[in-house]
Amino acid sequence: MAKETIQSIKGTKDILPDQSHGWQALKVIIRSTMNNYGYKEIRTPAFERTELFSRGVGEETDIVSKEMYSWTDQGGEKLTLKPDLTAPVVRAFIQHNFREQSPINKLYYIDTLFRRERPQKGRYRQFHQFGIEAFGSENPEIDAEVIAVALAVLNNLGLEGLTLKLNSIGSPECRSLYRKTIRSYLKPYLNDLSGISQRRFEKNPLRILDTKIPHEIEILNDIPNVSDSWTPEDKAHFEELKSLLDAMDIQYSLAPRLVRGLDYYTRTTFEITSSALGAQDALCGGGRYDGLVKTLGGKATPGIGFAAGMERILLAMGNFDSNINNTQLYIVGLGDTVRPVVVKLAEDLRQNNIRTNFDSLRRSLKAQMREANKAGARYAILIGDQELESGEAELKDLSTGDQEKIALDKLVDHINSLSF
Repeated sequence: MAKETIQSIKGTKDILPDQSHGWQALKVIIRSTMNNYGYKEIRTPAFERTELFSRGVGEETDIVSKEMYSWTDQGGEKLTLKPDLTAPVVRAFIQHNFREQSPINKLYYIDTLFRRERPQKGRYRQFHQFGIEAFGSENPEIDAEVIAVALAVLNNLGLEGLTLKLNSIGSPECRSLYRKTIRSYLKPYLNDLSGISQRRFEKNPLRILDTKIPHEIEILNDIPNVSDSWTPEDKAHFEELKSLLDAMDIQYSLAPRLVRGLDYYTRTTFEITSSALGAQDALCGGGRYDGLVKTLGGKATPGIGFAAGMERILLAMGNFDSNINNTQLYIVGLGDTVRPVVVKLAEDLRQNNIRTNFDSLRRSLKAQMREANKAGARYAILIGDQELESGEAELKDLSTGDQEKIALDKLVDHINSLSF
């Protein structure tokens, strides 16, 4: 009886060779943009102590309460695959004394995350994000820069139909007061809420504002805005942020219900959406978290950042065209005696940064030429016994069909002079 083939786990996805060029191009643009803004890359381990996320993200969030991949290892330590990147970066910030090295630390990451949530278009149980965390300044100019970085990456990718949604959830005092406001407003409607929202009512009422259920959205129509609970300092901070964005010609839409449910957010919150994605339109979300470093055991340090889903971005990009993986040159070798020449020539070309391929199946001339065209090669070099004897190879331009004879010992120099 034949064994059943093993399939990938639900909610995970193979990135196949014909898709990987889009990922590579995306990472190149991310890194180039981050470099322009002075952000440096940080990489953290794939798993951390579970306590990091229960303390940092919040016990009552969906992520911690039901979405984490956690286990107890052989030493009895409770560990979790990263569901979030801000908490690990903050942990590294504290552990490596970044605060003592510089008053401002601007970091970025490109990483893999894990959450056991319901898979849907552009959202997987293993997924990828890039983002930034900026530590040290409580002033709105760093908020404006973080937003500008997010938009710069998306604009550099050529994405259109972007909308920046902006709000402030104020200081911790404001957030605490607003939780009471939400509970007071929703108490008469408690029996009309879904089971999920009823649980959130007690544990994390801000998350109810994220509801997608039509009748709950209708109930929330007249709920007071978080701005009603702002302190004067909260209001001044937000007004200055808006004036800075105006000065940078960055358009935004005020979103009074944009509160973000993670426990660590304070003041500025923002989201960037794309009209190319339909209902699940969020590409990027972020905000300020001035209390998180202290919560995780460090000295009080203000911070702000964002994270963007790379799968969602690639969906918004559509059929991204890139020739990053295309073969530039294909060597067609015929006959037993030419093989050492073919492999040596291929290696010489590759050492000169020419993307080169050759046939290792010893196929016919017709089959090798077909493979050269399939690989997207611009040129083909034809070498057989006759060419070996004469010391000249045939160089064929596959886009025009033109051919010319080039001395074998001049091939590398000649190909280096060509325009690809």
